[in-house]
Amino acid sequence: MTDWTINDAEELYGIPCWSDGYFGVGDDGKLLAVPDVAGGQQPIALIDVVNELRADGVQLPVVLRFHDVLKHRVRQLNDTFVTAIANNDYDAPYRGVYPIKVNQMREVVDEVVAAGRPYNYGLEAGSKPELMAVLTYDLPEDALIICNGYKDADYMRLALLGRKIGRKVIVVIEEFGEIETLLRLADEMNIEPLIGLRIKMRTKAEGRWSHSSGERAKFGLPISGMLNAIDLINARGYGESIQLLHFHIGSQLSDIRFVKEAVQEAARIYARLFKRGVPLNYLDIGGGLAVDYEGSRSNNHSSMNYSMADYADGVVFDIKQICDLEDVPHPTLVSESGRAVSAHHSCVVMEVIGEISNNANPVAMGPVEGEHILVSNLRDLLSGLHDEQNYQDSYHHASVLLSDVYHAFKLGILKLEELARAETLYWRVVSSIASMLDTMDHVPEELAEMQVAIKSQYLCNFSLFQSAADVWAIDQVLPVVPLSRLDEPPTKKGTLADITCDSDGRIVQFIGPQSTTPTLPLHEVGENEPYYLGLFLTGAYQDVMGDTHNLFGRLNEAHVFVDADDPSGFYIEEFVPGSSAAQVLQVMQYNPAAMASKVKEMLDRKVAEGTLRSRDGVKLVDFYEASLSGYTYLHNAEG
Repeated sequence: MTDWTINDAEELYGIPCWSDGYFGVGDDGKLLAVPDVAGGQQPIALIDVVNELRADGVQLPVVLRFHDVLKHRVRQLNDTFVTAIANNDYDAPYRGVYPIKVNQMREVVDEVVAAGRPYNYGLEAGSKPELMAVLTYDLPEDALIICNGYKDADYMRLALLGRKIGRKVIVVIEEFGEIETLLRLADEMNIEPLIGLRIKMRTKAEGRWSHSSGERAKFGLPISGMLNAIDLINARGYGESIQLLHFHIGSQLSDIRFVKEAVQEAARIYARLFKRGVPLNYLDIGGGLAVDYEGSRSNNHSSMNYSMADYADGVVFDIKQICDLEDVPHPTLVSESGRAVSAHHSCVVMEVIGEISNNANPVAMGPVEGEHILVSNLRDLLSGLHDEQNYQDSYHHASVLLSDVYHAFKLGILKLEELARAETLYWRVVSSIASMLDTMDHVPEELAEMQVAIKSQYLCNFSLFQSAADVWAIDQVLPVVPLSRLDEPPTKKGTLADITCDSDGRIVQFIGPQSTTPTLPLHEVGENEPYYLGLFLTGAYQDVMGDTHNLFGRLNEAHVFVDADDPSGFYIEEFVPGSSAAQVLQVMQYNPAAMASKVKEMLDRKVAEGTLRSRDGVKLVDFYEASLSGYTYLHNAEG
C-alpha cells in the first residue's frame, strides 16, 4: 500500500476514539503519549522511553506510568463538575473522592491527592488496610474520606481516629448491625461521628455489574431499613451526625440512561428524608463513570454512550430539578469515579518474542512414489483452487480429508512422513482459501472462524493474569497498538499469547472499525529489530487485581514525566523494580536461602562423586542464586 498514512494507522487502531487525546501517532510512525492534552507540551515517543530503559538494563515487560495524565484526569473531572454546577445555577459544591481500590499504588494516590488539593478532592476506602493508608494523607480541610464496605469494630475505630485528628471521615452504614457498633465506639471515644446511609436502589443497571443494584444488591439498606436506622440513631442522640446519603448501581455504566434513573431516584429519597428532618448535607452518587475502552461511543459493556461532561451535567441538572420541585436545599455532590480518573495513565509494554503458526516448519509437499491416496487428494485439492469457486465446499472437503488421514494413521495405514505431508498440504489449502476470502464483502460464519484459526499467535513476554486480569476474567477489551512502524501498513493479522502455561493466557478480542474483532493488525517481525506492543488503559484495577499465576510477579515500572527542556521531551523520575523470583516464592511459603543451600548441597554431592568439576559446580550455584534474585519474566535478547 503506497498511499498508507499516519491517519490510516490511527483509524485502524482506533486511537482517537479510545485515547481521549492522550495518545497519537507521529510522522515517523512512532506511537506518542500526549500527557498534558491542554498544555501544548511536546509529545513523548513511547519507544524512546523503552529504548532508554533498555539501555539502562531494564528488562521488559514494563509498566509506563504517565503521572501528567493522572493529574490531568483529576483536574478534568473536578473542572467538569464545577462547570456543570455553574451552568445549572446549582447552589452547592462538588466534593469528589477517589476510591483507592481502583489503584492503591502509593505513587498513584500521591498524584491524585496532589492534583485534587485545589478542589478539596478526597479519598474513599473500602477496607481497614485502605483506610490505614488514606488516613496518612494530608488532605484539605473540606476534603472527605468516605468509608465503604462491611465494617468491624477496628474499622470503625480507625474511622473515629480520623475524626480525632480533624478529618471529615464519613462512615457509610452498609447494613443495620453496623449502627450499634459505631455509636458504642463513638460514646467510648467521645467523638461525634459523621454517618452516611447507603440506600439499596430499585433502579437496576444492565451489564457486567448489574448485581450491584436492585433488591438483590450486596450492600445497602432498603427504605424500611433506612427509616429504622434513622430512628435508632436519633434515639441514641446522634441524629445530627447523619450527613450523607449514598448509592451505587455498578461500575462502568455504559448507558447514561441508568445513571439518570438512579440519580433521579436518589434525589427524591434525599428530598423526602430532608423533609423528615434528617440533616443531610451530601448526596454521594457512587462510581460508575465509564471509560470507552473500545472507542465505539455506544452502550456496549466496554464503551459508553456519553461524555464526562454529559455525565456531570445530567447529574447536576436532575438533582437540582428534583430538589427545586421538592423545595429543599441542593446537597453537596459527591462521586467516587476511580476508573475514569486512573485508567488512561498507564500502559504495559511487552516485546513479541516469537510467532506460533500452524503453517510453521512445513515439510516438502511434492508427490512421493507409493504415497497414500488421501495425501494425493489433498495435493490435488490445493492445485485445483482458483479464484471463483465454492470456498466453503473446498474447506469442507479439506477438513474431511484431514480427518480421514488421522484415522488412517491411527490404524497404522499411513506413515509418519505421510501424516506430516498431509498436515502441510491441509494448512496450505486453508491458507489459500483464507487469502481469497480477504476480498469478499461477506464471509460465511464458518469460514470467518476458519480465517481466525489460521492466523498466527504473536508470543509476547508478559502474563495476562498479572497485567490484564480483566481480559481473562470478564472479557474486557483493552486497546493494543504497536509502538513503532505505524508509518508502514501492517501486513498480517493475529492474536496475542502470553508466556504462562495456561491456554487462557491469550488475547483474542481487539478493537475493530465497527465493533470488536478477533484479530489484531500486526507487522512482520524481523530477526534483528525488536517489535514492541503497548497494552493500554490498564491504570484502573489491572495493577491491583493481577495475580502470580505461574509465579510471574509484578512488572518493572517507570514513571515518566514531560520535560520540555530535555532533548527527548521527557524524563524518567522513578524506576520501581518488579518482583524477583525469590520474592514471589516467599509469598508461596518457600525459603529462597534454603532452596539455594539445597541446590548447592546436591551439586557438592556430584562434585564429590567425580561426575561434576568443582569449577562447574560453583558456576551452577552462582547461576541458581542469580536466578532467584532475577526478574520472573523472560530475559530480552541482550539480557
